[in-house]
Amino acid sequence: MRSALITVCAAAAAGLIAVPVPAAQAASPAWDDDKGTLSVTPSTIAPGGQVNLFTDACGDARRAKANSDAFVSAAHFGPAADTAGLVAEARVRRDAAPRSYDVWLTCEDVKGKATATLTVIHHNRPSPAAPVKAGGGGTATLAEQATESSGPGTRHAVTGLVLAAVAAVAVALRSSRRRGRIGG
Repeated sequence: MRSALITVCAAAAAGLIAVPVPAAQAASPAWDDDKGTLSVTPSTIAPGGQVNLFTDACGDARRAKANSDAFVSAAHFGPAADTAGLVAEARVRRDAAPRSYDVWLTCEDVKGKATATLTVIHHNRPSPAAPVKAGGGGTATLAEQATESSGPGTRHAVTGLVLAAVAAVAVALRSSRRRGRIGG
């Protein structure tokens, strides 16, 4: 007796699950979620950027609206000039957090909707403030130090005078030895 009751309940549940699907399909208009698309270009953008939206999900409709938590305001679609479909532009909020956002499309003249995803990223790469220090090994540092000094300093002048004095003494000694050999 108990197995018969379970069988009847299972059959009734299966019937209830199967019945709404054809009824829902019969009540829906000719629009089909699987045939329409919503595209967001570019799909990855920085805050404050502008995206282009395109959809062919609304059939013969001439207007649609797209919303997203990333947008400054709703994007209103109009007919595309080159192709069948609708186009719109939307501005991404400057304070949008870096993450993925859903974009929802609602057709205004017919029943229809579609979704897409937009990813907001932040560029935290530092930009160069000065030319790159290039060169083999430490030559870039030496070249930088050479351009920083404006000319020889006191240390260079003293070193040059000492070397000149040593050279003068060496020349004088050599000259005096030659004179001593020649004269004597």
